[in-house]
Amino acid sequence: MNFPMKKSLLALTVSLTTFGAASTFAADTFDLQALIAAAKQEAPLTVYDSTGKIVQQAESFSKKYGIQATGIKAKASQILEIVSREARAGNVKADVAILADAPAGMEQLLSKGYVTSWVPTDLAVNIPATYQNPLTVVLAPNIWAYNTGLYDTCPVTNVWQLTKPEWRGKVAMQDPLGKPSYTDWFNQLATHHDKAMADAYQAEFGKPLKTKENSATAAFIKALAENHPLVTSSDTEAADAVGAPDVKDSFIGMVSAAKFRQNENGMKLGLCADMVPFSGWSYPGLGFITTGTKSPNAAKLFIHYMMTAEGIAPQGVDGKISTNQTVKLPDNEPAGIDKVRDQIMGYDASTAKSDWESRQDWQDLWSLSFKK
Repeated sequence: MNFPMKKSLLALTVSLTTFGAASTFAADTFDLQALIAAAKQEAPLTVYDSTGKIVQQAESFSKKYGIQATGIKAKASQILEIVSREARAGNVKADVAILADAPAGMEQLLSKGYVTSWVPTDLAVNIPATYQNPLTVVLAPNIWAYNTGLYDTCPVTNVWQLTKPEWRGKVAMQDPLGKPSYTDWFNQLATHHDKAMADAYQAEFGKPLKTKENSATAAFIKALAENHPLVTSSDTEAADAVGAPDVKDSFIGMVSAAKFRQNENGMKLGLCADMVPFSGWSYPGLGFITTGTKSPNAAKLFIHYMMTAEGIAPQGVDGKISTNQTVKLPDNEPAGIDKVRDQIMGYDASTAKSDWESRQDWQDLWSLSFKK
């Protein structure tokens, strides 16, 4: 099965000031106080996100600025449907969407003009260019984890070790056939980090990788699937298989950093630091403003708020990383993400089109290999 190693960058030009006459703050004249004043003259704000923390964040925003905002938790697929349906009907009710499915958001919303992306000019210097077109508000890490009750340190140091017989049936992760972000992870690895995957193979086995697949990543995914990992329907199930306090079998798992909060309730999850080539990967939450919003300035202000330490704080405790590099994770973040930030593969939205187009190919590779 063939996977293109590189595809052309997604040709999407995102205007920062495409909200009509009501939006008066061009990039070169940005004035936060003027934006606040204009936002207070607009209709109440409705914000969608896949995390329940958005309810608290909208309430805090309302208290801070005296602007009514309602946060609504919804799955990424639901947000896509809501925004698309409202745009086609010309009856836009949603104002801001923080979307955790980057390829779908860019292909189904941004490319069709249903939403736009805006980067707060006063914060842009602290946001890497990779995360500005479109704006990535937050990165949610998924990390390799082990049971601290069974091991003093992570028993795996290289991802290729998970393809060996001793770990057959002992890797827990969500089923890529039902979790598109996992196939996006595969494609991002192949597109941007395939040499690192090949180098990791040589480091583990002492010889260069030889494969009929057209990328080291595809060879790894095939070998991992053939080793019959424990695939689960939820992140919670994967975390339980790895870190439950009474677990007897030794599992390594790919789990969300947010699951480490359960250590307060007796779970034994530990982060596999210094894994080669990565200790994990992250998926993005893209910040979109609906094109037909009646509150363009309030929407911009909310995006600005989410890019600050105060605004993103409720998600920080879950290990979610702001793309504003001046924003640090809280000291009580349980997974210890801050210590391994440079070991977690980021997400490059410039190749989201490739992620979108290759999802079925990666699912086919996984499915066929898993059945062997």
